[in-house]
Amino acid sequence: MFRPQRSAQHAQFEDCIMLYVCSLAKVGQVVDTVEASYLLSVINPETPVERPKRILPENHLYLGMNDIVTATPGFEMGSRAQVEQMIGFFQDWDRASPMVVHCWAGVSRSTASAFIAACCLRPDLSERELAQDLRLASPSATPNRRLVELADDILDRQGRMTAAIQAIGRGADCYEGNIFAMPHIG
Repeated sequence: MFRPQRSAQHAQFEDCIMLYVCSLAKVGQVVDTVEASYLLSVINPETPVERPKRILPENHLYLGMNDIVTATPGFEMGSRAQVEQMIGFFQDWDRASPMVVHCWAGVSRSTASAFIAACCLRPDLSERELAQDLRLASPSATPNRRLVELADDILDRQGRMTAAIQAIGRGADCYEGNIFAMPHIG
């Protein structure tokens, strides 16, 4: 059983943290532990993702993309349409129960998605604060720059999301990211 990592600064948000990030290998465990009803899979195209039984098909969004930031032959970059779907999924989420977001390792596409969710659902908070919260929650987070740039434009954040992620820099090297809860999403 895991316990999402929370810093002392985030203890006050413990009851309202509802978006969890993990790797593909941990999806079933995290979904069951937090009793999630929503799942976002941001993973290589055609990678099979077994949807946990507690997640209804309409509450699972699968976005197939490779973890790249520039066009590379044979690979699929995240598209504007996919980020628009992601944002719509976050906006349609009733937040009555948790959501789990995952990619392959829980480091890049999923952390970008969690940051996008925070910016989308909490427009009252600064992008810099949300990026710093992401770094505190996940020392290995290295959000996919392309996804963040697309969301920055879609949400009309005027480059602030991109700048905030650049400011926190690359995360610590790892094989698999830590399981964590994204603050401020309750």
